[in-house]
Amino acid sequence: MGAKVCKFGGTSLADAAQMRKVDAIVRSDPDRRYVVPSAPGKRNPSDQKITDILYRCRAHAQQGIAFDEVFRIVEDRFLQIVMDLGLDLDLRPHLEKIKTDIGNGGQIENPTEGASPSPGGGDQAGAYAASRGEFLNGLVVAELLGFTFVDAAECIRFQADGSLDAETTESMIAQHLSGVDRAVIPGFYGSLPDGRLQTFTRGGSDISGSLVAAAVHADVYENWTDVPGLLMADPRIVADPKVIDVVTYRELRELAYMGATVLHDEAIFPVRKANINVNIRSTNEPEASGSMIIPDAAPIANMGNISGIAGRKDFTVIAVEKALMNAELGFGWRLLGVLEGLGISYEHTPTGIDTMSVVVADAQLEGKRDLVLQEIQRTCSPDSIDLYPHMALIATVGRGMAHFPGSAAKLFGALGESGINIRMIDQGSSELNIIVGVEAADFERALCAIYAAFVN
Repeated sequence: MGAKVCKFGGTSLADAAQMRKVDAIVRSDPDRRYVVPSAPGKRNPSDQKITDILYRCRAHAQQGIAFDEVFRIVEDRFLQIVMDLGLDLDLRPHLEKIKTDIGNGGQIENPTEGASPSPGGGDQAGAYAASRGEFLNGLVVAELLGFTFVDAAECIRFQADGSLDAETTESMIAQHLSGVDRAVIPGFYGSLPDGRLQTFTRGGSDISGSLVAAAVHADVYENWTDVPGLLMADPRIVADPKVIDVVTYRELRELAYMGATVLHDEAIFPVRKANINVNIRSTNEPEASGSMIIPDAAPIANMGNISGIAGRKDFTVIAVEKALMNAELGFGWRLLGVLEGLGISYEHTPTGIDTMSVVVADAQLEGKRDLVLQEIQRTCSPDSIDLYPHMALIATVGRGMAHFPGSAAKLFGALGESGINIRMIDQGSSELNIIVGVEAADFERALCAIYAAFVN
């Protein structure tokens, strides 16, 4: 029997109706042996996430404000879910303890059930409060599925500075699950060396699921959410974009860098390192195959096809020109050194024989624009420096474009036919993606034109 690790997001566990879908999904495949739940999310657009409510409880306690009414929202939500599911599970003792712990600062010496809070506050106090949504939901999901509950605080370890101790975590997860055939491990949190709780940053439950998948050498890491998979373009710009069937980790990294909403880098690394496929699927459409993220060395199935398109606005191009620049030793090093000295990171550096351009996000130049120009003039003595603000970058990503004649022509032709002027072109030798710079005002039209040329 193989092993699949299933992470379910907050919308997938928002209420009893959604949890019944999760129950059916897990039971439909005996290989789905390890489940990583998030805290209950929003049931509708005007609803509140449980984690946000717990953060508010902690903030009230920190200011000495009574939070009984706020915490009652948490109590009522969980008790309603348990009642609607008809579970023989009494969460009241857990809820009472959590409420007391939050009021006392949430600093517990030992995060196992029954531990006592110690005085104090700080980030760990907030982490304790924030993590309790996943903890409580883990108890509910474990009871619903009939799985063993394994507290994440016992097997996910952070270092004293709050960073993940990946090696220790992998060992602890493997040890705790070695004799457990089916288990629920709450997402989003773990423990520090002294036993206090610590949470991940955004996308925390995705990271937890990835760590569990790597530790148990899962065949597949299934990430269940409220969307049918990764989309080929931003649905706010392109109408009804198609789902990406298969994408490699490298392609996903390119799309994420250019603004696509995908899994966080930290959530990808453990499974990427272990060469485990990631399957993004929808709890509301379990029959759909979703998007599969595969190792970079996998064979290319569709030559000439793209995997996705993503882009961002608000860039400025700093164009520097100097005669015989190519013969001047160290010119590029000095130019980029100006940015480094001012604490500015850059995106791309398109070059010509006597020109070098540096693409910088507008936020990086804020309050430093004039100083950058002065330092470039002083350090590099160029013939001219020009600024081109209001730029947008669009990345067309796909291994299938590599060495396939006509991919670039199709892209540039689509933009030309739409009357969009290309201000910049950047393509690596791997041809994994082609990045074009256009006026910010043309961003949406350009993205739609590229999508139509490759997909429709």
